Amino acid sequence: MGRNSPAAAGRSKDFAIWCEEKGIETRYIQPGKPTQNGYIERFNRLYREAVLDAYLFFDLDQVRQLTAEWIEEYNQRRPHEELGNLTPFEWKESLVKKEIQQQMTV
Repeated sequence: MGRNSPAAAGRSKDFAIWCEEKGIETRYIQPGKPTQNGYIERFNRLYREAVLDAYLFFDLDQVRQLTAEWIEEYNQRRPHEELGNLTPFEWKESLVKKEIQQQMTV
């Protein structure tokens, strides 16, 4: 089903109703301005390249499994520049060690 199919229009309407019921204001980026939502655009590109374009799927369970594995890798095991090129686990360990050292010196 394409983006302009009746089913897609129904989902869009259902989503708008759900947002309204939950008090959620929807905001859309301007056409041709993907930088207004740069984090999501980057995530979508990385996910598409690493999962959707990299495998041939035969059912949704395969997509879900590979997605779960990719999310784990992306969020936990890969180094992050913002964390001094440490993985989140390594970064947390370094914080705990610093806290323990600070407590011992007080």
